[in-house]
Amino acid sequence: MAAPAAGRLLPLLLLFLLALLLVDDDAAAASSVTYDNRSLIIDGRRRLLISTSIHYPRSVPAMWPKLVAEAKEGGADCIETYVFWNGHESAPGQYYFEDRFDLVQFARVVKDAGLYLMLRIGPFVAAEWNFGGLPVWLHYIPGTVFRTNNEPFKSHMQSFTTKIVDMMKNEQFFASQGGHIILAQIENEYGGDEQAYGAGGKAYAMWAASMALAQNTGVPWTMCQQSDAPDPVINTCNSFYCDQFEPNSPTKPKIWTENWPGWFQNFGESNPHRPPEDVAFSVARFFGKGGSVQNYYVYHGGTNFGRTTGGPFITTSYDYDAPIDEYGLRRLPKWAHLKELHKSIKLCEHSLLYGNSTLLSLGPQQEADVYTDHSGGCAAFLANIDSENDKVVTFRDIQYDLPAWSVSILPDCKNVVFNTAKVRSQTLMMDMVPETLQASQPDPWSIFTETIGTWDKKDFIQNGFADHINTTKDSTDYLWYTTSFDVNISYPASGNHPVLNIDSKGHGVHAFLNNVLIGSAYGNGSQSSFSVHMPINLKTGKNDIALLSMTVGLHNAGIYYEWIGAGLTSVNISGIKNGTIDLSSNNWAYKIGLEGEHYSLFKPDQANNQRWRPQSEPPKDQPLTWYKVNVEVPQGDDPVGLDMLSMGKGLAWLNGNAIGRYWLRTSSTDDRCNSSCNYRGTFSPDKCRSGCGKPTQRWYHVPRSWFHPSGNTLVVFEEQGGDPTKITFSRRVATSICSFVSENYPSVDLESWDRSVSDDARVAAKVQLSCPKGQKISSIKFASFGDPSGTCRSYQQGSCHHPSSLSVVEKACLNINSCTVSLSKEGFGEDICPGVTKTLAVEADCS
Repeated sequence: MAAPAAGRLLPLLLLFLLALLLVDDDAAAASSVTYDNRSLIIDGRRRLLISTSIHYPRSVPAMWPKLVAEAKEGGADCIETYVFWNGHESAPGQYYFEDRFDLVQFARVVKDAGLYLMLRIGPFVAAEWNFGGLPVWLHYIPGTVFRTNNEPFKSHMQSFTTKIVDMMKNEQFFASQGGHIILAQIENEYGGDEQAYGAGGKAYAMWAASMALAQNTGVPWTMCQQSDAPDPVINTCNSFYCDQFEPNSPTKPKIWTENWPGWFQNFGESNPHRPPEDVAFSVARFFGKGGSVQNYYVYHGGTNFGRTTGGPFITTSYDYDAPIDEYGLRRLPKWAHLKELHKSIKLCEHSLLYGNSTLLSLGPQQEADVYTDHSGGCAAFLANIDSENDKVVTFRDIQYDLPAWSVSILPDCKNVVFNTAKVRSQTLMMDMVPETLQASQPDPWSIFTETIGTWDKKDFIQNGFADHINTTKDSTDYLWYTTSFDVNISYPASGNHPVLNIDSKGHGVHAFLNNVLIGSAYGNGSQSSFSVHMPINLKTGKNDIALLSMTVGLHNAGIYYEWIGAGLTSVNISGIKNGTIDLSSNNWAYKIGLEGEHYSLFKPDQANNQRWRPQSEPPKDQPLTWYKVNVEVPQGDDPVGLDMLSMGKGLAWLNGNAIGRYWLRTSSTDDRCNSSCNYRGTFSPDKCRSGCGKPTQRWYHVPRSWFHPSGNTLVVFEEQGGDPTKITFSRRVATSICSFVSENYPSVDLESWDRSVSDDARVAAKVQLSCPKGQKISSIKFASFGDPSGTCRSYQQGSCHHPSSLSVVEKACLNINSCTVSLSKEGFGEDICPGVTKTLAVEADCS
């Protein structure tokens, strides 16, 4: 009997040994993530990291692989994202992790790309996201006060944080488990608000740090803009510039969690765009001053679908008319320029992380940060922080040209491989190419018109005004306030109109008198409350007033921001015979939401709802109207935007997917816009504005993955009135490319540069042009070698112009996808303008 027993034990023994091997493999794959004052240390090696933000619910899963791949191709080592609590927990204990909110799948995409992940759990995130990412229901838990030493708030915050950490642990995503999450963040930008909460603020911040550490993730935790972050939590910087930032302990590394390459845009405000030269300047200064982790804070994917915008008044997605794209890192200005910057910084990595630093003065506003290591390596960052004057400086007996507000990078303390102000990379010009909706059925349109005021039984009646947000709990943007009053004569009686006066805490109102829209009013991004005065006509007897109050995204940050209300505060009618009629204390009937919302008319399964009325031609300029139309897929694979220029304000859906709010609000014509943008000098949100006098957002991103091969349905709810027949899809297409390169630009090939090879024989600078894949350079619209001026699409010849400029460029570039033109004697012959620094400016069409 002994032999058969041994035979049975052998397979069990083999399984046991295999299990041990698997455990050993997992342990070997685990990474150690620690830090010292120089950087994060991953598996015993100091690391210099470039990161960029991709907020997963601001794009769709079909976009994630491309977004992440473009980040990696551009030099990113790491992806950063917030975790959006109110997108994941719609009610206490009811979780959602699907579609755009599939955090695990997004993290897996990042891991599969071979990139690290910085997980900013918060769970307060601000982020121009509705209610700062906190669920609205949390505000209505009895006794709850946000972001202070409040037990109900802390209890729910800890539960959600633990939920996210456990999900990541279950997938073995933390580096300590062999995964790719190397940093986690608790809270967000609390340091500026902490004092306002008194002792409770300090206690809360310390509790948050302790609670995070107790999660035992095995990776460091950060708190951004939190100067009192306790050890071992790392306090980090968020700003346009972080070169002067120092952590609160000499044992912590210098981390920049948010480099703001632009600024959020409010409906009704012009667009602020940060020049790429200044973004590069800030990054070079940061790493030159000992920084180790830098994250570009931009919304790749870039759309707040549905009703997720916060602010309020922040646009649904960044304007397609701006020099950005919703795909990947192209949202950063001149990403190719920053890509070269990243390569240049990585050439200095060993010296920066292991060398001794020395600061040398090169002039009144010029300096050199020099790093020398024990192996003989040397790297230098030469900076000219003069915002007006170019300078020539001497460093180690060699003269260097430093444009104003720029940094030159010398990975060997001798050769300049990059200057932040000298943009060698091309400019890719994008245009929105319109296409019709291609509605081809006999009766392509259907409409439904909302009932003005109470469309079903009243939700409740009360004397005076209920707060809008407390009533809707953000289940909808809309709340009807209705009442009636009598007058004994009609007005105007003697030429003077009575006036309807409305005060509101925000965010907007449409006013209807006797079922006629008489006017609308709104707050703005800096002040959501407003007052409005509307001349009106009154009839003898009973008059009905229906006021549709609206929100456009709840406040996303600020001290006690959860208590900021919305809705009406005062309504009266002045200018009548017997004085003012005060309606504020009237009985007001309340109705939450719209009838179309109640019946979910935007959902595909409601396409045949009997409330839809087919129309061969839809009505125009009609308020409170729902439109439904069958549309075809726009051709090609270019990004698609919904052009709403012909409409007013409302909501849109494609195949039941919420595109989001649209609002064709026009910015002021004198809203500090400039015809040109000077990169030099400190950037602020008021600098480099564009788009004055134009709608602040015209195109709204529609992901390609939302389209079916056929049978697509577009639903639009229009509040004010517009012309739906002029709605179009537009494809974002690269139509032209430009380059502007001078002889004195760095000419080093960053891919093959070797510090051991002398650069005494300087290679000529060159223009490199490349159309998108599948396109060719079809024509050269402008070419001048000499001293041209201007910007892309508006270049001009200067007093020095080589007569063969056009023919040289055409010979090198026409009818091919990409080309290189050298600014050399071999290319252009003898110097026709001695003493002039030559520049080659080119504009070419792609097709």
